[in-house]
Amino acid sequence: MRIGVLGTGPVGQVFAARLVELGHDVSIGTRHPETTLERSSPGPFGTPPFKQWREAHPSVALGTFAQAAVFGEVVVNATLGSAALEALQAAGEKALASKVLLDVSNPLDFSSGMPLSLTVSNTDSLAEAIQRMLPSTRVVKALNTVYAALAVAPEQLADGDHTVFVSGDDARAKQTVIALLESFGWRDVFDLGDLSTARGAEMMLPMWVRIFTAMQSPMFAFKLVRAKGSVQS
Repeated sequence: MRIGVLGTGPVGQVFAARLVELGHDVSIGTRHPETTLERSSPGPFGTPPFKQWREAHPSVALGTFAQAAVFGEVVVNATLGSAALEALQAAGEKALASKVLLDVSNPLDFSSGMPLSLTVSNTDSLAEAIQRMLPSTRVVKALNTVYAALAVAPEQLADGDHTVFVSGDDARAKQTVIALLESFGWRDVFDLGDLSTARGAEMMLPMWVRIFTAMQSPMFAFKLVRAKGSVQS
């Protein structure tokens, strides 16, 4: 499958590398490819400059957001939540029309420092805002409640015995995303329902950040424990 990944930061890099490992053709998009390649300073969290990552993953095509969106049959939004709408606008409504968009971003508000809050919650979500801006795109929210490296290889923790949540209005788009999640190794995929349920998934992030702060490690995940015989048990 051809997959476009929007975002060249640590999350985008992790997703692109794993997708290539699984045999997909991948194009990764950024606002200014030349500028991204010229950066010599470390990335977020001390990660190597993007140029070094690209040299280690030569099969990943690099282009603009629009080029990655045109390339992908499925597109992954791995941009910062604060920049997601702008990035997707740059990708273009036409390029994303009718395509499945897996949104893994979160509306985290860094403006007041820690503890982080959300730019949108309760009565709306970033995923819904994306859907309103791109009405013909089939937006599916998933993998926003787990560390990126764990999202693409869940067996690293508790032999993969934890839960990933999925929200979306288009049933076929959700099945496409669920198949992709299962290829990553997810065994417990819980369909929350329509895209409005992404509000709950995004609002788990303040708790995620608190746990991360207390543990000083992102290697943890949520597990939904259900009674036998319950729906999606």
